[in-house]
Amino acid sequence: MRELKDISKFWIAGINYKKTDATVRGQFAIQKQQYISILKRARAEGLNEVFVLSTCNRTEIYGFAEDVSQLINLLCSETAGDKDTFNRLAYLKNGVQAVEHFFYVSAGLDSQILGDYEIVGQIKASVKLAKEHGCINVLLERLVNTILQSSKAIKNQTQLSDGTVSVSFAAVQYIREHVKILTDKKILLLGTGKIGRTTCKNLVHYLQTKNITLINRTEEKAAELATELDLKHAPLSDLSKYISESDIILVATDSTEPTILSAHLEEQTSKLILDLSIPYNVESGAQHLPHVTLVNVDELSKLKDETLARRQADVPKAQSIIAEHIAEFLEWYDMRKHVPVLKAIKTKLKEIHKSPLFIPLYNDSTHTEENIQRVINGVAFKMKEHNKKGCHYIEAINEFIATATN
Repeated sequence: MRELKDISKFWIAGINYKKTDATVRGQFAIQKQQYISILKRARAEGLNEVFVLSTCNRTEIYGFAEDVSQLINLLCSETAGDKDTFNRLAYLKNGVQAVEHFFYVSAGLDSQILGDYEIVGQIKASVKLAKEHGCINVLLERLVNTILQSSKAIKNQTQLSDGTVSVSFAAVQYIREHVKILTDKKILLLGTGKIGRTTCKNLVHYLQTKNITLINRTEEKAAELATELDLKHAPLSDLSKYISESDIILVATDSTEPTILSAHLEEQTSKLILDLSIPYNVESGAQHLPHVTLVNVDELSKLKDETLARRQADVPKAQSIIAEHIAEFLEWYDMRKHVPVLKAIKTKLKEIHKSPLFIPLYNDSTHTEENIQRVINGVAFKMKEHNKKGCHYIEAINEFIATATN
């Protein structure tokens, strides 16, 4: 059995929208190749329970370490931002407080858009990659599974995820509110990753338009989504042409450098550009062009809708569900700590059963395995209820002998 880590060594270090704008968060955004490098470095440094969550709202590193500085050094080794900036802006959480924070993040209670349910998919993807690189073991896997159960219960039992609950949907809402006539508007969507796909489907469904062209760095991905939704697609080499022809441009790429430059937009017609990327993928100078309206993720996240009050009213119910699942996880953790003792007791009882000194005492050895398991269950219950130390072996042996000789 793998060693169970001490929960007091569980740390979260992160930055989010509460103290940083999207420009700063972009300096600490982690893309896939950076993430893989972090995971490999973690293993090399003996940190085998670590993962990173990097979204438009936050970049956080979760893991078990003797000191949180190990995790911060690991994260910042692959970011454009430096450790001094991160330490100045970061929040640090430890032990049960870190566990609670993780639950709140997964439920969308810590998101810019209250109830943002896209975070669940982002957590799953981050943990899956970490597991593939050997950085998710017993405790983290159990914690993540419990968190996903909690998030699912909140989604099913509350209205926390009703209405505008993601940047993807907020972008569609913004277009719906600010562009009165859509029928003749040409839309360009740049980037067909997870956020791009979700945004595209929302555009088709809520705006009832098919006048959309998809461009992606890997053209096959854009072609696949275009075929699925009956849209047009184009190669990245034609980007300038489609920028010129489009009225509305949505950018959902993961490039570390701007994909749309001010030069692309000069001497053009009026354009609405929604940049959903972290870091920004539209050059900042574009916002100063008189014919360009540029809206970024932080502005979109401030949108309010008619369901917000209803979602806020369900926050206490969501907190109650979280509390139940945290209690369940901590109970499992508390019992899991006793597993080595319980296994040792079980081994000792089996040795006693086979000992020539005790065989004459048995009335019936047919159900010995059942008797041993019943004793182990009783010991586990006493450990849970009374937490008595040093008496488990003696009590178990006495109970086993009494059971066997009656």
